[in-house]
Amino acid sequence: MQQEQADGREIVIAGAGLAGLAVALGLHRKGLRSVVLESSPTLRTSGLAFITWTNAFRALDALGVGDKMRSQHQQIQRLNVMSSATGEIVQEIDLRAQGKRGTHEARCVSRTALLLALEEELPRGTIRYSSKIVSIEEDGNAKILHLSDGSTLRAKVLIGCDGINSVVARWLGLAKPSDSGRTATRGRAKYPDGHGFEPRFLQLVGQGFRAGMVPCNDTDVYWFFTWSPSPDDKDVDKSSAAMKQFVLTKLRSTNVPPQVLEAVERSEMNDVLAAPLRFRSPLSLPFASISKGNVCVAGDALHPTTPDLAQGACTALEDAVVLARCLGEALLLRTGDCAAEESHRVVEAALRRYADARRWRSAQLTGASYAVGFVQQSDHPAVGFLRDKLLSGVLAKTLLMMPDYDCGTLSSSGAC
Repeated sequence: MQQEQADGREIVIAGAGLAGLAVALGLHRKGLRSVVLESSPTLRTSGLAFITWTNAFRALDALGVGDKMRSQHQQIQRLNVMSSATGEIVQEIDLRAQGKRGTHEARCVSRTALLLALEEELPRGTIRYSSKIVSIEEDGNAKILHLSDGSTLRAKVLIGCDGINSVVARWLGLAKPSDSGRTATRGRAKYPDGHGFEPRFLQLVGQGFRAGMVPCNDTDVYWFFTWSPSPDDKDVDKSSAAMKQFVLTKLRSTNVPPQVLEAVERSEMNDVLAAPLRFRSPLSLPFASISKGNVCVAGDALHPTTPDLAQGACTALEDAVVLARCLGEALLLRTGDCAAEESHRVVEAALRRYADARRWRSAQLTGASYAVGFVQQSDHPAVGFLRDKLLSGVLAKTLLMMPDYDCGTLSSSGAC
């Protein structure tokens, strides 16, 4: 069986999603080479778009691609939370407000555009496609990665950014993601002549679903819809037409503005028509093995979460900056010509600092997202009353609390 060094590189990253490419770029900015293993034959550009908050732009600025994203996506100025039962606006939030760490910023960013921006900044050949890890074994301090094509790869550092079904997270012994009992679909509506919408994020809550619509730029509008499926919903994802009709039927039974219905009607659907919303229990994270020796995880491999605070991708970008800073400083400043055993201890200590820095942040993210989604989507009369009359301010503060965070820069001035 053929065994390779990682093309002369010691750092192997599993997964070429947002987290994986961001970690690779952070390490590249620190002067370290890595190889990114991607199971797909090409860059995975499904996913449409996601809300990119203040914390994510701080991370993107640290990686050197923040302004490129700003130039392609308009800033969202306000969030209006509407009760789908009454059609009333129950909360309005200024998304440019001043937080504890500076002015807030939010934009709906194309996932494809961000992936391409990260890829363009990496050295040619960084990503190795059609390379899926199927198992991991130890050989001293190195890890032997067995790939689906029968080849093996020897790595001195392994970083799992391989998503919610992460092979690396499973090797570390992290708890399996739990099913939230909810499902999501997403779409993008195109308006070639311009949509004319205000730069506003409209969110609909209650009646057993949660939905939202937000412009990305002058011509594209992104929307999402989450619900708790019943046995009667089993065929809704058979085609994009069936999924659209399902969403439209649900929305038409409530007090939803007509522009939301129009956006769904004229939309392109995500490649995955419907996906169950899963999350890693926040109770498992405080004592979880986020790192072990020279192995760690980041992004969805670490903190898969429901999308109710729109923070999954944002927090993955935070992970990337913190991890690149911790590992980069350790490898560049401390190892030099030290022995292999000492080098391993340096890496292990760096990954442990990263894990300690991200542990509580990850638990906070998954716990708060699940709680907010439960309250916002619930159709229980008592929960609905409390949500619309008493809790809307609390939910709004929670929504802005998570982005009010600074992961620091790639320099050693940022604490790991």
